[in-house]
Amino acid sequence: MRLPRTVVAVLGALALVTALPTSAGAAGGTLHYVNVNGDDFSTDNPVNGECYLLVSGAVHVDNGTDTTATVYADHGCEEPLGPPLAPFSARDFGAPVPHSVMFS
Repeated sequence: MRLPRTVVAVLGALALVTALPTSAGAAGGTLHYVNVNGDDFSTDNPVNGECYLLVSGAVHVDNGTDTTATVYADHGCEEPLGPPLAPFSARDFGAPVPHSVMFS
């Protein structure tokens, strides 16, 4: 009688493990940006809800992820700068330029 209970327990555990998302907390893809000095930067698979600093401010942001990105005028993701960038979209910025970004 122990074998059926063990099999049921193992199958139940396996079902739970395979049902969990593998990267629910990360945006899939890469954020690219060009700062005010013309330097290129990129971040792969950024974590959703984490604030990322855009070094020296960005004049061009390319959201190559599958998640919406909100850019901010400040360094702490508190002052949104325009509408969010949809997944796989890009935008150029003049003054003011964004200094941080967060994915959601």
